[in-house]
Amino acid sequence: QVQLVESGGGLVQAGGSLRLSCAASGRTFSTYVMGWFRQAPGKEREFVAAITWTGGTGFADSVKGRFTISRDNAKNTVYLQMNSLKPEDTAVYACAADATRPYAVAINLKGFNSWGQGTQVTVSS
Repeated sequence: QVQLVESGGGLVQAGGSLRLSCAASGRTFSTYVMGWFRQAPGKEREFVAAITWTGGTGFADSVKGRFTISRDNAKNTVYLQMNSLKPEDTAVYACAADATRPYAVAINLKGFNSWGQGTQVTVSS
């Protein structure tokens, strides 16, 4: 499994922005589908966004138009830019990698097999 470490979480007021980073190990990082998921207390883990090795992206309906996912393969890092944050965005955000399907061009939610510890995002009202 690839090692993933998230950073950038914190406390922000509603309407504000945060940028999360996920640093990944592995020489083949650039070939992995990378994703962000979130989980609030007592709630199911929810897909947020993902990006393929070609740069194709997908977003949950709840964050479309507000969040952007990107990657910098030279830095082995994937980012989640979160704008117009709402209190309901409060959750632990974890990045994930589909390290078993290099060069995948489609996002498969069942394919994420490596997970970071997560970073807390709290949006106050």
